[in-house]
Amino acid sequence: MNQTLIILPTVNERENLPRMAQKLLSLPVGVDVLVVDGNSSDGTGEIADELAAKHPQIHALREQKKNGLGRAYISGFKWALEHGYEFIFEMDCDFSHNPDDIPMFLEAAKNQDADLVLGSRYSGGVRVVNWPLKRLMLSRGAEIYVRIITGMPFSDPTGGYKCFRRRALQAINLDAVLSQGYSIQIEMTHRLWRQGFKVIEVPIIFTERIEGHSKMSGRIFRESLIMVWRLWLQNGLRRRPHIK
Repeated sequence: MNQTLIILPTVNERENLPRMAQKLLSLPVGVDVLVVDGNSSDGTGEIADELAAKHPQIHALREQKKNGLGRAYISGFKWALEHGYEFIFEMDCDFSHNPDDIPMFLEAAKNQDADLVLGSRYSGGVRVVNWPLKRLMLSRGAEIYVRIITGMPFSDPTGGYKCFRRRALQAINLDAVLSQGYSIQIEMTHRLWRQGFKVIEVPIIFTERIEGHSKMSGRIFRESLIMVWRLWLQNGLRRRPHIK
């Protein structure tokens, strides 16, 4: 078993999953892969099972229904802790997150003794490829909204490319995490930041998916808008870490 686990939540990613699995297994650092499939209708779950049967580094969790990105990651985090991994990644399966950046994340985590490494699309400038201006403006507005309400100083608090240390995930009551969808990106970072854990950012290039379709919806977006206020309340109306 490797020290590093890449969690890949999937819903209808049959075009991307085999290519992503092959890429991850060919990295210069050893990684294991956990596919958490949300009851895909296109056979992605079956592909995950086939890959797991063929490669000992690949594992598959099959959900009976689509529970959302947040629940998929919570299932993945629990599995990672049960199996003793030290570095646990969140990562999209659609190649919007470049797998070649994984060694950079690991080096940053080790050299700076970080509890959480965030991949930032906006550190030192905008690093987004193939997004229309409207979507870019919406994303940038969301970052500002999150920072103003929560006080988190990060340039990309909604990003989904992350590396957690084991000790960081162990410090969170995963059963108390509220997010069903994309707001888990904000919630997990905020829970660690407000407890005084060391969170750092590394610059990444985000490339819009080529295969498949985005899973973003109006309901998911509304959950994210509300979540930041819940986090602010949980932090005692503070916009700074509450170190216990």
